[in-house]
Amino acid sequence: MMKGLWLENNQLQLRTDIATPEPPPGEALVRVLCAGVCNTDIELKRGYYPYTGIIGHEFVGVVEQGPEHLVNQRVVGEINAVCGKCRFCLSGQSTHCENRTVLGIVNRNGAFADYLCLPIENLHPVPENVPTEVATFTEPLAAALEIQQQVSLLPDHRVLVIGDGKLGQLVAQTLALTGCDLLVIGRHQDKLANLEALGIKTGLADAVVDRTFDISVECTGNADGFAIAHRALRPRGTLVLKSTYAGKLSLDASSLVVDEITLIGSRCGPFSAALDILSQESVDVKSLIQARYPLTEGLTAFEHAQTKGVLKVLLEVSS
Repeated sequence: MMKGLWLENNQLQLRTDIATPEPPPGEALVRVLCAGVCNTDIELKRGYYPYTGIIGHEFVGVVEQGPEHLVNQRVVGEINAVCGKCRFCLSGQSTHCENRTVLGIVNRNGAFADYLCLPIENLHPVPENVPTEVATFTEPLAAALEIQQQVSLLPDHRVLVIGDGKLGQLVAQTLALTGCDLLVIGRHQDKLANLEALGIKTGLADAVVDRTFDISVECTGNADGFAIAHRALRPRGTLVLKSTYAGKLSLDASSLVVDEITLIGSRCGPFSAALDILSQESVDVKSLIQARYPLTEGLTAFEHAQTKGVLKVLLEVSS
């Protein structure tokens, strides 16, 4: 038996009676070392998607059962477990697999537990020079990097990031690496100061001049953030949606048509590139860690993570 944070009917509980998983063929058993609480976890509890099971998808662990080259190695894992046979898998778009399970989100128990299972092909060894707590940022950092897979960014592009939270901080730091003309806006001077210290230009909402940006990236998951992202764009600009929304979003569809705005949803991204960036220390993630809790205090950790203005909360599961 093992411990885990179990979500059911929008209620979260710490259970100690969960059966330790047995990895099916093609999968590995991973002992979780550390896991990060994400906004998606919080939105799941609020009902963004009907899920029952162990939540959590940002993790670092050690392979206990699996191929010889991975056993006893620290790993991170891509969260989509795919079939390899559907039209999306066969066309190289496996993150949209029609039959996928998603770690801690769709039909697959997640990382806020002593153990998890994932397909071997999903696992990536963590470079020796990357500390475990830093490596827990691999999944959200990869998600931030996905923007650069979807949108061509040039130095003369004016880019706006809306949101100074966990995701906004990572998006801003990765976009800054492209050399674009970047502005990040938020509501918290202390969080914006994190980015200012890295040489990234920041401001409050009144710093945005309407219809002057080529690309805007919405990282708040709320209607106000979307409205700012939309009005900031010049005609034929691109609006990237990087957050999940628990509720419905109202928008002025006519202006999207008239201005020929490109609207892009963006989620999972390249793990190898994220690990390279962490290994090279090209981004600063340590300053985003605001609290650490043992798994036994997981409910307290989750409450802390839901507190307005808090950045990353980590669950230290085992050593």
